[in-house]
Amino acid sequence: MNIEWLRRYCMSLPHATETVQWGEHLVFKIGGKVFAVLALEPAKVWLSLKCRPEEFVDLVERPGVIQAPHFARNQWVALETEDALTPAETKRLVHTSYALVLEKLPKKLRAALL
Repeated sequence: MNIEWLRRYCMSLPHATETVQWGEHLVFKIGGKVFAVLALEPAKVWLSLKCRPEEFVDLVERPGVIQAPHFARNQWVALETEDALTPAETKRLVHTSYALVLEKLPKKLRAALL
């Protein structure tokens, strides 16, 4: 798995947008809200994602997965490297993060996107 694979997947999700923020991070959003943050340069964290509260504790106990800096209180996890999880697990978590953020958008905005 690499940055371009992950970028293509994130951008394949309906109404996803991308922007470079915080220096060298590729940030993916739905309705203006962040669902994934990908480091473009070597960093302590490769990818940050929102996850379900019931998955949070289990995920951060796995090697290479930590509480996302600045986002942990909102049930975000961070992968320290691209191979911290399998590609299938990463893809599932990206989709879950996207769905969780979409679900929290205001009803009017969500309706306009769907």
